[in-house]
Amino acid sequence: MSSTADPSATSTNLTDDLALALRLADAADAVAMERFDAADLRIDTKPDRTHVTEADLATERAIRAILDAERPDDAILGEEFGNSGDTARRWVIDPIDGTHNYMRGIPVWATLIALTVDGVPQIGVVSQPAIGRRWWAATGQGAWTTTATGDERRIHVSGVDQVSAASISFQSIEQWDDVDHLPALERLTRAVWRDRAYGDALPYMWLAEGRLELVAEFGVKEYDIAAIAPIVREAGGRFTAFDGSDRLDAESSFATNGLLHDAFFALLHEDAS
Repeated sequence: MSSTADPSATSTNLTDDLALALRLADAADAVAMERFDAADLRIDTKPDRTHVTEADLATERAIRAILDAERPDDAILGEEFGNSGDTARRWVIDPIDGTHNYMRGIPVWATLIALTVDGVPQIGVVSQPAIGRRWWAATGQGAWTTTATGDERRIHVSGVDQVSAASISFQSIEQWDDVDHLPALERLTRAVWRDRAYGDALPYMWLAEGRLELVAEFGVKEYDIAAIAPIVREAGGRFTAFDGSDRLDAESSFATNGLLHDAFFALLHEDAS
């Protein structure tokens, strides 16, 4: 997840890809919304005991069909259908991030679409059609969202520079307990102004909009975070794994407004010092 690419050299090359990513999100929105809150929604259980709906499968198929037609030489990684191709350019897709919300009729879920180049996320789109919102970014082109009136607005992280004034999302207690980090979570929640477990992609977007200062979680896969990283970074924030690395496969995420990244990192890693 290194962010060392030259923005001036990269941004122009990404313009067409970003336009395609936004069209992919349009197609995904249409498919996912058609079955949202349907009384007869089909829900199955995957081998890892997580749920998958017919909408997850149909949405990923719709995205892949467009990519197969318009970017046939690019690789694809999707949550539901795995890897196809092996090239430097790879589209990373989570057709419905927040499947459990989707299947219960809760409108907080999103389609996540990313383009990585040599493993570095360069484009990210997070589309939440059930609440009428979308966020996107490409390296060197800033981070953007649509307003309630449909206008486009550039977004930036907050200027909060004190941990005691920060508002954070830790996603879920279970995640932190599973990796034996509950003491660190308790220390964190006592140090900040406000903490909530909002869950899934939305709190990262609030961080990029300047409404939160930290979002951290565990057990995440590449398709959960690849689209989020460029939006946070282009909004002025920092996005790493919990160990401080830039790896997408570290199964953790640590997103901040940048100003407090080191302070949060030190606070959460006191046990290891």
